This record gives sequence, C-alpha cells and structure tokens, in this order.
Amino acid sequence: MPSETHSPAPLLASRVAHDLRANFRALKRRFREQAPAGELTPAQIAVISRLECGPGTASALARAEGMRPQSMGPIIAALDAAGVIQGKPDPADGRQTLLSLTDAYREQLNARREARQDWLERTIVTRLTPEEQQVLAQANELLRRIVAP
Repeated sequence: MPSETHSPAPLLASRVAHDLRANFRALKRRFREQAPAGELTPAQIAVISRLECGPGTASALARAEGMRPQSMGPIIAALDAAGVIQGKPDPADGRQTLLSLTDAYREQLNARREARQDWLERTIVTRLTPEEQQVLAQANELLRRIVAP
C-alpha cells in the first residue's frame, strides 16, 4: 500500500488555521477583559447582535438562531428584565411585538466597543514596529478575504 505524503501547502494551511483559531480565542478573551459584557449567555449575545441590525420579532429571532420560538421566550424575558431590549407593537401586524435594543443599552455597547478599540490601538502601537503594523494591515486584508461570503 503506497504511503501518503502531504505537500507542504496543506500542512502549512493546517498549522496556520490552528494558530489563527488560537489567536482569535486569545484576542476574544482580551477583549472581554477590557470591557466585560456582564452575565450574558451566548444565546443572549446572539439576540443582541441580531437586534443591532434592526428590530425583529421573537419568532424571527428564533428562526434566525435555529431554535423553537418557545426557547426564545426565556432569552427575551431575561433581556427585557435587564433593560437591554424593549418591545413595541408591530405596525404591520399588531398581534406581534417588534423587539429592539434600548437606547441606554446601545450606549453601553458603544462604550464597550470604544474601550476594546482603544486597548487594541494602544497595544498595536506599543508592541509592534511601524513595519509590523504594515504586515498586520496586510494580514487583515487576507483575513477579510477568508471571511467574505
């Protein structure tokens, strides 16, 4: 039986993919340290992310997250109780409620993002040379191509 040999390109791609995942996990951890999100669950964070793009109904959110509408109820209730979201009657269908982020929570989100942005900018400037910053800028373009649909 012939032995399988791997060309350097797939091995390099595998190592780079592994390292990227590890670095992104570490970066995500550092972002959380800079502006803690509080006691939000991953499901609550997913709903908040969707509502940042615009209002939606609980059933539309459930569909988008691949869950049953009944499962979305407790998530919505917790976010509402925490003052993160608010509901208004849907003008197109008065039987439904359109959910959106509260203005106060949007301000909190923006402040957290600014804190993470400030930390990252300071870290890049203090830890990387101007040449390394150029390399990072080029790497960002490559990452953009990887994540593009």
